Amino acid sequence: MESRYGWVVVAAGALITCVAMGAMFALPVYLQPMAAETGWSRGGISAAMTFGFIVMGFAGFFWGMLSDRIGTRPVVIVAALLGGVGLVLASRANDILVFQFAYGGLVGASGGAFFAPITAATVGWFDKHRSLAVSLVSVGGGVAPMTMTPLATVLITTYGWRTAMVAIAVAY
Repeated sequence: MESRYGWVVVAAGALITCVAMGAMFALPVYLQPMAAETGWSRGGISAAMTFGFIVMGFAGFFWGMLSDRIGTRPVVIVAALLGGVGLVLASRANDILVFQFAYGGLVGASGGAFFAPITAATVGWFDKHRSLAVSLVSVGGGVAPMTMTPLATVLITTYGWRTAMVAIAVAY
């Protein structure tokens, strides 16, 4: 099923995975301002990212199964909303455990919903150039630290870490 629309799916998939993975990978630039404002340890803040990647791995199984049953679009929409809510809650957290749950739990669970379902959807659009299409979707996660981290840095410097995290939530 070769269609020009397949390349739109590829571009959207790359952008979605870039923003989702970028939200996770940007946490190190939040460390210093968060620790200074809240008094939380850097280890406690960083634990949210570790927790998030563990949750992301397990959640991927659930999202993949759900994607097979109801389709990629609803899964991606629900996961994006979940990730956005997680980032907003994390930005408003006044307790390290709330932050770890919101960032590590919700944003991590959300992140597991993008790569496999979007890759599976992409494959369905291509008979020819399938490998290229999947590779380009994968590039989104690869460029995430190079794009979202500098964006988060600028936002933190300009508006503070809480507002920066909300802005990333809106993009999510």
